Amino acid sequence: MKSPLLDLPGAVPADAPDQEVAAHYGEPSHEQRALESGKAFVDRSNRGIVRVAGPDRLRWLNSLMSQRLDDLQPFQPTRALLLSPKGHVEHHLRLVDDGEAVWAHVEPGAAGALVEFLDKMRFMLRVDVTDVTESHAVVTVPGGEPPEGALPLGDDLIIPRAELTRDWGVRPAGLWAYEALRIAAHEPRIGVDTDHRTIPHEVGLIETAVHLNKGCYRGQETVARVHNLGRPPRRLVFLHLDGSVDRLPGHGAPVELDGRQIGFVGSAARHHELGPIALALIKRNVPVDAALLADGVAAAQEIVVSPDTGANAQIDLRRTAARRG
Repeated sequence: MKSPLLDLPGAVPADAPDQEVAAHYGEPSHEQRALESGKAFVDRSNRGIVRVAGPDRLRWLNSLMSQRLDDLQPFQPTRALLLSPKGHVEHHLRLVDDGEAVWAHVEPGAAGALVEFLDKMRFMLRVDVTDVTESHAVVTVPGGEPPEGALPLGDDLIIPRAELTRDWGVRPAGLWAYEALRIAAHEPRIGVDTDHRTIPHEVGLIETAVHLNKGCYRGQETVARVHNLGRPPRRLVFLHLDGSVDRLPGHGAPVELDGRQIGFVGSAARHHELGPIALALIKRNVPVDAALLADGVAAAQEIVVSPDTGANAQIDLRRTAARRG
């Protein structure tokens, strides 16, 4: 659903999967600085939105999701994952309960599949699952006071879609600005920085979206095994890219070490202070100080997820010198 804010002067559509919102409004660097200082808002109305109502909603979602939700308090935002039976990440939900229903937003185009799965799992419980993407939208307004009728999830607001064109009191910033700040904050995006085999430990979602001491849920066995034994197959890294190159690595492009592929590029952006940056998913045992090539661009890695994440036994970080010795 094309955003009406694409009709603003200077608006340039983003690339897929975000083509329904603006990449920028003609001033990418200024927009990024304004967003970082709380003087801009971002149209993220391409996000999918799901509403789950009914008196059994919290204990039901608690039985399916990675986060503890059975005692979730009204207007307390949280995150949760829906995992496959083998523990692979299928959906990353940012959600809040308004006292009558749980509202969650997910990646563009993902709401339909999430609703279809949840509907199959209702059985005789008193829950009602609805895809409300056509009637509601997500905007991100850092530090702003939510307007009347908005449902806050931190800096994200769920609003009636008709409110997108209201006066927000600050300038619009495109998705390029939002993505640059997200990458700099080491925040992975499902389906962009992950693939169909990604497990929570690989991308640092354990701390924010998984409760390690709750009851059983789909995919829990994988989470528990990696938490106890460590050594997930891969790890998320932050890349400082060679600023002398006039292009960014493409999404899904290979990350290489000594001529062999050891991972792939997820998101890449130009940060107004850090320069060109990216997130990549690479093999766990790659030395943490190894210089890499991301789509042919020289890249220095910064640890996001440690190679020994989840391990009870200490595993020394593998460095290049140790590999050579």
